[in-house]
Amino acid sequence: MRLAIEIVQLLIQSADTWLFEETLSGLSDREWMALRFLARANRFSRTPTALASFLGTTRSVASQIAAVLQSKGLMVRKPSAEDKRSIALCITGEGERFLERDPINALRDQLVSLELPDRSRLRDTLRHVLDGLDAGKRRHRADVCSQCVFLIESGAGKERSFKCRLFRKPIREKETTLLCTYFEGRS
Repeated sequence: MRLAIEIVQLLIQSADTWLFEETLSGLSDREWMALRFLARANRFSRTPTALASFLGTTRSVASQIAAVLQSKGLMVRKPSAEDKRSIALCITGEGERFLERDPINALRDQLVSLELPDRSRLRDTLRHVLDGLDAGKRRHRADVCSQCVFLIESGAGKERSFKCRLFRKPIREKETTLLCTYFEGRS
């Protein structure tokens, strides 16, 4: 128990580098979270509903957050290429440049300095912890397509292709590293 408490305290201290009260660079914590998510979300997850799911909030609150990001020129709403009845929330070039000043980049840079096996173990351990937290709250976590049960990979080399079984759509290899709110982990 003592070690677990120490780990929690270390996580809290690391959060101090990128969580803050009120705003930083004109954005609140939730707005930063939304911007980060939209920058890393796959095309199926760039919707107000998916954003609400990721933030653990209502669609109304997520729409308000998106409106703030849009008013600052960091995001735009576009008709969805997948479903013309819905909209896609897309990061602008200004939003991408803004993310270069993201306070969380300091934590990312420290993680990059770890040896690859240590980074992999930390990632896997955090995934395991998040799975337990999500199960306890009966909620669904976003994660990358490459770890999803719905991803189908076929072929090799230049003939390699990917498809999402859930959406029954082909996806590019680059998209397999993006976040999806419809993620289902492989057991």
